[in-house]
Formats: sequence, structure tokens, C-alpha cells
Amino acid sequence: MRKALNRLIDELHRLKEQGYEGVEVSDRALSQLKTAVEHQATAAKPSKLATPQQQDTPKNQAQPASSFRREIQSQAQEVPALVSAAPVQPHPSAPSPSASPARPHHAPAATAPVLPPPPVLSIPDGSKPDQLAWLRDRVLSCPVCNSNLRPGKKLVFGEGSPDASIFFCGEAPGADEEIQGIPFVGEAGKLLTRIIQAMGLSRETVYIGNIMKWRPDNGSDYGNRPPTVEEMAFCLPYLEAQLSIIRPQIIVGLGATALNGLLGYDPERRITSVRGQWFQHGSIPVMATFHPSYVNRNGTNRIKRMIWEDMLAVMERAGLPISPKQQAYFT
Repeated sequence: MRKALNRLIDELHRLKEQGYEGVEVSDRALSQLKTAVEHQATAAKPSKLATPQQQDTPKNQAQPASSFRREIQSQAQEVPALVSAAPVQPHPSAPSPSASPARPHHAPAATAPVLPPPPVLSIPDGSKPDQLAWLRDRVLSCPVCNSNLRPGKKLVFGEGSPDASIFFCGEAPGADEEIQGIPFVGEAGKLLTRIIQAMGLSRETVYIGNIMKWRPDNGSDYGNRPPTVEEMAFCLPYLEAQLSIIRPQIIVGLGATALNGLLGYDPERRITSVRGQWFQHGSIPVMATFHPSYVNRNGTNRIKRMIWEDMLAVMERAGLPISPKQQAYFT
């Protein structure tokens, strides 16, 4: 029970530090938490028949029930205080573009690393596969990237066709990605794969990558932290090298944070306002659209149709065939 409460409190602290405006917790949930705490504390009380010697607690044994009960109750009281520290977000089943909170672009000082200047790269001559292999080696051997890896985890370079005409660009690897070393393999990745397949393409014919090559550390095993501007600036030369080698016809920017990395940081930019619009990254057009995780959280037909309309615009600009069936998806 104590460990569960500690995990809950840690998670609430993490969300608050990341800038989330609130979490929705019902009165019923809080009542159930209180009941569970009281039940646990009552169960831990010593028997009235216990002798004084039995109630004595040596230093190397468990703490007295009264002390344990006070600790648990103190932790339980911290939960509603954290929950009520900020306004409650709208429920994700009823999204509103203006109500979606912007994700912060600066991490808590305790978890954001201090980084040296970005790397300077000079791509050698050779074929696209050879150049990408050279770049992969540079990324995987980068001391700064590796110093920001969590123990036992992997850097995520990117994958796909060296001749891809469409480059899908996210912000950073997540928990599933840093385990496998492959971009977009979690729940958001599964949705992205289905979107790509619905376009008549495959993961092998497009290119999929992120601005960041490591998962930003949030000081916890739970959730993901958006990368800071400084973190993205350090990794951007690696992305620029990938784009220079692959030379895609179109970049699909997945989410506001990825767009800030591609287009420059703009605190006023909201993905709900700019999605479906074309921008430029150097000479390459960029389609702004939702991150697949946003679609997973707000999976109404309206949201699905919006991201699909963005993909139809990408297909049209890339010269891909569009069938009447594809035109009618989610209508």
C-alpha cells in the first residue's frame, strides 16, 4: 500500500513539473482511496492481547502500526492536495482545439541535461545506404547521446528507405522505442503504421525518425517528457544530415514539439491551429499534423478525419494515387 501511494504521488509530482494543468479525479475515487488507507491502517493495528514485549519494536523490525498509520494517512492527504493544485483538464473523450493544453518545451531543471554545442558533421561521399550507415555509427557512438541514455536502453536512429519521398518526423523516442532502438513501435507507432498503410505505403518505403535520438529523462519510469529546446538543438544536426542524405520530397511533422524543432521554437504555436497547413524546412515542404498519440487519446471520427485529410494532402503533393475509398475514410 505504501509503495503504491508513493508511486501515485511521484507520478502526480511528475505531471505537475511537466506543466500539465491538472488531472481529473472523481470524489468517488478519493473516497475509495481513503477507505483503502483506513482499512490498511486498521489491519496493521497490534492485537489488544499482545504483551508489552510483543509490542516492542527493535530497530531492525517493522515500525509500530501507529507510526505506519500516520505515515500512510499523511501520504494519502498529499494526493488530493496535488490533484487540486491546478484546474482540471477537459475529459479526452470530448476534445476541444482551444482546450488542449500546450505541452511544455522546457523540462524541469532536475532532469534537463546541460549540453555542449551541437555536433558539426561532414557527410562523406558515397551511396545513400553507405552515408546513412556512416551517420548511424556517428549517432550510436555519440558520447553526449550515450551519456543521456538510461541504463540498458538504446539510442533510436531512424528506419526506412534511403530513397523515401516522405519523411515522418516525431519529437523523441518513448519507452517502447528506447527498449527496441526503433522509432514509433509503441501504441502511437502502431497507429502511424496503419496510417502509412492506408496511404498505400509501408514502413519500408517511407522514412520514420525523430529529432531526438535519445528518450528525454524525466526522472521517473512513468510517462514521457517533451525535449527541451536545447536538447533538440543538439540533436538537430543529426536530423539535418538524415534529410540531406535521403532528400525526401515531403516532411510530415508529427505534433507541435516536432514542429518547434523543424521550424524554430514558437511558444504560441498550437498544433490544433496549424495542422493541415504547409510550412518549409529549408527547401522541403512540411505538413503539420497531429502526433498519433494525440489521435489515440482523442479518437473521435472528427479527429481521425482531420489527420487523414492531412495525409490526403501529402499524398496529392507526392503524386500518389488516391482512390475514392481513400477519399471517403472517416467521413
